[in-house]
This record gives sequence, C-alpha cells and structure tokens, in this order.
Amino acid sequence: MARDALTGTRIRERRTMGRLKQSDLARQIGISASYLNLIEHNRRRIGGKLLLDIAAALGVEPTVLSEGAEAALIASLQEAAQRANMSDSESGRAEEFAGRFPGWADALAAAHRKIADLERTVETLSDRLAHDPELAASVHEVLSTAASIRSTASILAEDKTITEEWRNRFHTNIDADSRRLADSSKALVGFLDAETGEAAPSGSPQEEVAQFLAAHDYGFVSLEDGSGSVDSLVSGAPELVSVQSRHLARTVLNRVVQDSAQVGMTDLQAALAEDGVDVIALSDRFGVSVPHMMRRLAAVPGLDAGLVVSDRAGSLLFRKDIEGFTIPRHGAACPLWPLFQVMGQPGQVIRARVQMPSRDGVVFDCFAAAEPVGPVVFNAPRLLEAAMLILPVPDSPTAGDVPVQDIGPACRICPRGGCAGRREPSILSDGFGGF
Repeated sequence: MARDALTGTRIRERRTMGRLKQSDLARQIGISASYLNLIEHNRRRIGGKLLLDIAAALGVEPTVLSEGAEAALIASLQEAAQRANMSDSESGRAEEFAGRFPGWADALAAAHRKIADLERTVETLSDRLAHDPELAASVHEVLSTAASIRSTASILAEDKTITEEWRNRFHTNIDADSRRLADSSKALVGFLDAETGEAAPSGSPQEEVAQFLAAHDYGFVSLEDGSGSVDSLVSGAPELVSVQSRHLARTVLNRVVQDSAQVGMTDLQAALAEDGVDVIALSDRFGVSVPHMMRRLAAVPGLDAGLVVSDRAGSLLFRKDIEGFTIPRHGAACPLWPLFQVMGQPGQVIRARVQMPSRDGVVFDCFAAAEPVGPVVFNAPRLLEAAMLILPVPDSPTAGDVPVQDIGPACRICPRGGCAGRREPSILSDGFGGF
C-alpha cells in the first residue's frame, strides 16, 4: 500500500490517541462527520489547507500525517517480519502498522535492533571463547594454580605427622599460590571485560591489527600519495601495543604500498564507474592478478566489500569485515568457503553465491582466486596465497536466479546441522537463534 494512501489511517489513529470524537474533529475543521469518516478510511485523498487544519487540530506536524513513519523504521519492521518468516503480504503491511500504532512500531523496531546486536555479540564471544589462545592460557593458569592449592591443602589436612618445619613450608606455598591465583583471576576478568582496565582489550596481536585497520577504515591515503610512511603509521598507532602486532601491521602496510603503486585509487575509481565491480575485467585492464585487484577493491572508499586472505595452511592473514558475513578471529574458518577451493588451482577464479546461518538471510557474492607468492626455490613448492572478495547481493528480481550455497563462519560456532564439512561439534545448542 502506498504511503500517501494511509493518511486517513494516521488521522484516525492520532484522533483516537487524543480521545477526540470524530464529530468533534469534523466540527473543528469545518467539514461533515461523514466526509471525515471517508477520509479516515482512506476513501478520499486529502491535502492542502484541509490537511494543515487537521494537523493543527490534532497537535501534530502535517508530515506526521502525510508521510508517516521514517523509512528506517519501515525497513526495520520489514526485516523483523522476514526474520519471523512472515508472508510477503504480511510483511508489506509494515507501513500500515507503523501508521496505526507508532509507539508499538518503535518498540518492535528497537527490540529487533537490540536482538541483532546481541546475536553479533554472542557470536563474537563464542568465537573468542572457543579459539583465543590468550584466553586458553589464562584459564589454564587459573586451573593449575587452584589444583596446586588443593593438593597442598589436602596434604596438610590428611597427614597429621608433618613436622612443624614442613608445615610452615606448605603454608608458605599456599600463600604464594593464593597470591598467584588472585593475580591470574584478576587478569582473566580484565581480559574478558576490557572496561576494568586490568588487561589489554585486544587480547591478541591479530585483534590489535584489526583495530588498527578499522580505525583507518582500511584505507591509507598518506601511503598511496607518498605523504606518509609505514614506520610513522605503525609507531603512531595506539592500537598496536605488542611487538608482534607492529610486525603484522608493517606486513599489511607494505603490501598496500606495493599494490597502490600498480593500481592507483583515482584510476581504479574511474574504472569502476565504467566497468563496475568485475574483478577479471579490472585485473586485465590494469595488468595485475585477480587477487591483487581484490585487495585494491576492498580499499575503495564507500564500496561495501569484505576481504579475506589466506595462506596454503588455511591461516587467515587478513580480514576486512562486512556486515552479515562472520569472519572468525581465531581458529580455522569454514572449509566450504570458496577461498579454500582455489588453492589447488592457482589462476582459477571462482564466483559463488553464499549465505551465512543468520536470521537476516543476507546473500553474498564471493570471488576467490589464488596466486604464487615469494621467491622460486629449487625443489621446494611455491608458497600460495588466496584472496576472497565478499560483496552483498543487491535485492533485485534476478537475485534469486543463482543457486545459493550454505556456508558457515567456523565449525565451532556454526549451528548448521548435517554439514559434510563439519570438523568439530558446535558449542551452540540445537535451535540457537532460531536458525
């Protein structure tokens, strides 16, 4: 239903909210109650002075009656309807619902956004709990220290023949272990809750680099135009706390310098205006490899694109997140990703339409290709590096014509059942999140 066709519904709801009778409102604006009844049932169009008079009588802005709810509110309601697997006819009544019940519409949209935020938080924390080496080491320290205290205390409690000298030694050990346990527990709490300030909020060099790249929106203009240097960016980055993170950041930035020297951002943006996001056509145009072009496309300002780079062992060397596509921070990613399918055939370019297990049902086009890296050495296999560009599929009539492959983030945090590629059980219970 068109928005302007719901003006009467909004008038009726606003009048009801103000506990104003139809006849009283009609008398105030100088029309008959029967004519107002036709307006309120959307059987007469309204505008001009009459709309202004009604808005003044109801004490609202005219746009509230003529335009109704904000577009963002309508979009949130329609997304909530899709998550609930409502029919298209029901989902299409989001505008009418917002017009008739604005308060309930705001509450529902806010709850929908909150649920989405919580799901992302749970997903991130689940990944961290499952694979973060820093967390595993902290938990091991707490458990081993507690076991040591219990063992010493058991000896003191059970053996009544211990001499005073040995008893004092055991008491000293318990005191030292207790202090160590207190420090380990405090550090663990700080690691899980960065706001306490007891531990570094990043938790790992990879996360420090991710925060550094996100702070620059994955773009480094000063490196591309030559006004800045890798060393100055790394040394001045507050996100890069550890030596390991600074080393990783230099590796990423050196790659940016090399890539931008062959494909300038201004030239690439001009080519995008002509060819669109066609990785093969663009790589041919600039005379670079497809993975090279994928890295450059991921750095284009304003282009909604994610990127993952992996080595031959499956370790993720680079991540650029994109909304709706979960990229694990720790541990191995889903083996069904096109990223890993191209490792056996360097030079091949794969395009696949995929979907993550989420309520949003967002679909992505993934482009993947691998290339040899590093020097050629006698009797040694070439090192390979694969890149996968991730682009959201726009809502269009032809979007559903391409088959969609179900993939996941990582086995440990993937709720999909019956997956042939599963390597380990999921920590998510059956039916978690309503997938």
